Amino acid sequence: MKLGLMVGYWMTGPSDPIETVLEAERLGYDSVWTAEAYGSDAFSPLCWIGARTSRIKLGTAVMQISARTPACVGMTSMTIDHLSHGRLILGIGVSGPQVVEGWYGQPFPKPLARTREFVEILRRIHRREEPLRYDGEHYQLPLQGGAGLGKPLKLITRPLRSHIPIYLGAEGPKNVRLATEIADGWLPMFIPPSRMGLYQDSLRNAKPEFDVASTCSVILEGDVEKALLPIKMSLSFYLGGMGAKEKNFHLELMERMGYGEAAHRVQDLFLSGQRAEAIAAVPSQLADEIALVGPPERIRDRLELWKASPVKTLLVATQDPKALRLMAELLL
Repeated sequence: MKLGLMVGYWMTGPSDPIETVLEAERLGYDSVWTAEAYGSDAFSPLCWIGARTSRIKLGTAVMQISARTPACVGMTSMTIDHLSHGRLILGIGVSGPQVVEGWYGQPFPKPLARTREFVEILRRIHRREEPLRYDGEHYQLPLQGGAGLGKPLKLITRPLRSHIPIYLGAEGPKNVRLATEIADGWLPMFIPPSRMGLYQDSLRNAKPEFDVASTCSVILEGDVEKALLPIKMSLSFYLGGMGAKEKNFHLELMERMGYGEAAHRVQDLFLSGQRAEAIAAVPSQLADEIALVGPPERIRDRLELWKASPVKTLLVATQDPKALRLMAELLL
């Protein structure tokens, strides 16, 4: 199992993760990953990190596809991959209707079809075999209509790699199956290792080299309940604030895992402004399943569940150097 470092996106204000990243690189971590929601973006911190490191791979987990056109992502990924000497891993995802339509002003329907077209265009851009023509349901190149003066183009600069790894962030079984068809890896979120069987059918046709890179918060703390509090805070935010009442993919995942009643209660409390109550309503068992918390020996024992799962890369979410070193000792 490989180790990655998840630095995510800024939650409360600007933060520079470089010291943590440098320690992870020194310890032998394989990759570092940034994210975005509707605050700090995924690519800017990744460039900042890439300029100050030499070996560690640079991943986005995830870049939201509604934020940029496929051509923009093709240009950006080609540029970063060149400057980092081939270290980029492009993790992408559809986000949800609240962010896509509320923040980006883009339509959300048919996310799987949009993802398929987006990846197909990216692959063509990176191969740079000919000027790009694409006539899809969601993307047309050149644009149909407008001034009528568009012409097929291809990247001016030849990519360093004609195949930049693409991972999909996905929670639904159909999305995960799509990842095995068109991507190089899957980025699970809030999925315990013991419940990966929910995706057995989705992963059935995955190629041997297909990567499953799962985020896992690691908190070194003698008091387990105290350690679970940040996990519960994150879950309450995603169940209540990162999705509409009528459509929340994270809540749907909790339903499939058997936590539907508790998840709906958390969502209701969060949306009614009772944030503390929402955090308290997150089941400790759920928070404990998706993280590694407690003293070192407890983390070591519970890590066995991750080792036995389909996860090939564990993305450690922590800013604690001691937690970084512990995971390196246990896995590397």
